[in-house]
Amino acid sequence: MSSAWLLPEHIADVLPSEARRIEELRRVLLDAARCCGYELVMPPMLEHLESLLTGAGGELDLRTFKLVDQLSGRTLGVRADATPQVARIDAHLLNREGVTRLCYCAPVLHTRPAGLRATREPLQFGAEIYGHAGLEADLEVQELALTALQRVGVQGLALDLADARIVRALLAGVPVEAATLGEVYRCLAAKDTATLQQLTAGFPAEARAGLLTLTELYGGLEILAEARRRLPARAAIGAALDDLTWLTDHLARDFPEVAIGLDLADLSGYAYYSGARFAVYAAGSPDSLVRGGRYDEVGAVFGRNRPAVGFSTDLKEVVGLARVAGTRAAVRAPWGEQPALREAVRGLREQGEIVVCVLPGHEHEVQEFECDRELVAEGDRWVVRPL
Repeated sequence: MSSAWLLPEHIADVLPSEARRIEELRRVLLDAARCCGYELVMPPMLEHLESLLTGAGGELDLRTFKLVDQLSGRTLGVRADATPQVARIDAHLLNREGVTRLCYCAPVLHTRPAGLRATREPLQFGAEIYGHAGLEADLEVQELALTALQRVGVQGLALDLADARIVRALLAGVPVEAATLGEVYRCLAAKDTATLQQLTAGFPAEARAGLLTLTELYGGLEILAEARRRLPARAAIGAALDDLTWLTDHLARDFPEVAIGLDLADLSGYAYYSGARFAVYAAGSPDSLVRGGRYDEVGAVFGRNRPAVGFSTDLKEVVGLARVAGTRAAVRAPWGEQPALREAVRGLREQGEIVVCVLPGHEHEVQEFECDRELVAEGDRWVVRPL
């Protein structure tokens, strides 16, 4: 029999030092979003399953915990991604006509971990723009993602771009079962050309050749010119490459310190992306820290199929690479009933200071906070002195 204190696999407590660092990170990222005009929303943990899975495809379905509502008898889901929820808020609750910028920071729950050391309870931070179809919105969310990571000291940033329309254009008119399509996407992301050749054996020659070519179209900005030469001359493909060229031109100018690349076969992630998409990597992390892109159809089930673009990241992953303080300087104070002492402690706390009162009998214990000063009596006054 397992011990009662053991947690499920890939679920862990966050202890004080790490929790403080995550909270500092959360505040910095939310402030960065607010500075750009994003409004904070707090979606619920539970929703009706069909609402959570709108347009998301099988991948999100498999990652979603499901349960039966004892009040209604309907199937509920514990959110595995907040984007469908934010789309519902924009479409059904806010119902604004113009541009809406929303951000959030909340835990999500996954039935399966994304990797061997990944948590099943990420703390997801995200920012999204609704109501603008132009590339200006795509560029804004990409810039916000990069700026936010830079603000918390993440080093060695690299941004990879792709576009969901390219594969859609290659598969247009090709009858493909959903299971096979999922395998095609997996092979493209993994550059598994051998399996991809088998899966596409019955595809039209142009579509098959284009898909196999995609597995070779990754690298620097020169990939865009190569893609124009090697991919079929279809309008949707040309439009996608034009958009990627516009975005990379602006990003290279504004973020010369960020390595910008393209991987036109990268379709990993949720199936609701409809246009340009991106991933941000950092030195010291093999996996992407941020994923985002355009998902214009995500609000259709809520009655408002309007333009949408955004990104999300897991703060539990980012915190290991961020330079945020795990501890803050504090003032150590004795515990006492003297009115002057208690008033001095309250006054310091009202000024924003951390004051740790040493409880009787624990004077020699090490505190989690770094106390670099102490509150001491000087005659009839209490003053703060360096330790």
